[in-house]
Amino acid sequence: MPRAYLPLLLALLTMVGPLGIDAYLPAFLAIESSLETSSLAVQQTLSVYLVTMSVMVLFYGALVDSFGRKRVLRIAMLGFAVSSVAAICAWNVGLLILARAAQGVFAGAGMVVSRTIVQDLYKGAEAQRVMATMTMVFGVAPALGPILGGGLLMVFGWRAIFVFLAGFSLLLWWASGKWLRETLPPSQRQLFVPTVILANYAKAFAHPVFMLRVLAIGFVFGGVSLYIGSASAFIIGILGLSETDFGWLFIPMVTGMTLGAASARRWSRRVTPGKLVRIGFIMMFLSALISVTVTLMMTPRVPWAVLPLGLYSFGIALSMPSLTLSALTLFPSNRGMASSMQSFTQMMVFAILSGALAPLLFDSAVKLALGHLLTLAVAGLLWRWSRQLERQREVRQAQAPGSGHE
Repeated sequence: MPRAYLPLLLALLTMVGPLGIDAYLPAFLAIESSLETSSLAVQQTLSVYLVTMSVMVLFYGALVDSFGRKRVLRIAMLGFAVSSVAAICAWNVGLLILARAAQGVFAGAGMVVSRTIVQDLYKGAEAQRVMATMTMVFGVAPALGPILGGGLLMVFGWRAIFVFLAGFSLLLWWASGKWLRETLPPSQRQLFVPTVILANYAKAFAHPVFMLRVLAIGFVFGGVSLYIGSASAFIIGILGLSETDFGWLFIPMVTGMTLGAASARRWSRRVTPGKLVRIGFIMMFLSALISVTVTLMMTPRVPWAVLPLGLYSFGIALSMPSLTLSALTLFPSNRGMASSMQSFTQMMVFAILSGALAPLLFDSAVKLALGHLLTLAVAGLLWRWSRQLERQREVRQAQAPGSGHE
């Protein structure tokens, strides 16, 4: 594969996990009816997927640092395909829950491996450009998933969604085998020894700047997770639309994400990473404030209730390449571990906000908008705190004996 197309393959790999969530959101009622079960049981098929994906994401970093990027990735893509077939064949909700749990085990590998490979191959502004390209393609998943899933549901039934997921992961298994080369030489691999692995993770947990930044990234996506977790209630209950109208929520998101990522890619060589982050946060706060104002002043209706989400997604995509690289580059010798920690933290924040906070807010557009603003405020404070700690560390290093700055 020409090097110019590598970011596209890496971006498609990051879409596997999110598509496993977004594509089957419109099918909840159909699954409930088909398997003669409760809405709570169907909700558990999402919860177990999120839990197993979050937990395994934490371990993929150690695996790819020890056994290489390509081998782990291909095993995971094949495992996701097999577990998708198991979901197709499930004849009761218990089996579907088990199949979804298995899907989650393999779903997060693409996110970890793709970000790790970017660090292996690219540096500086070029790394930001590649990460922006990945963000641009990755942003299609939240919009494409529900639209595609809704179409498959209407024409073929809910099992067709898992046929698509199986086919998509098999395609990536084949493509990664044919075009993706191993980027971690055997000489640079870490020993797969539990004590060494635990020591590396403990080092990451104890690094305040790293932890503050990965938490900030998680809360930046907090608004997205709130609306995705509330998608059915927001679209059908609050906006009064139908099961086929999820595009009203997700198309503004993907449009903003695409434009923001394109802007980040274009400006990466001319604008400093810190300035891109600041501009992104300004846009995100502006969009959250507009959402609060609109929901307070008028009855939520399309397009006004969803347009601010497009501006928010633009801000995310503009700042995310710089935010992500500022965290991951803190551990150059353990890139897989750092990527794993970042993905795990983002997934856990997503799971907590969508699973625990969203149900408390999705009966009201005003509550959702205020919750969105709150999660963004937390993200901004975490990022600012990390910057302060980084500056303090730089000052201490400059004043240390032998630094040449005394």
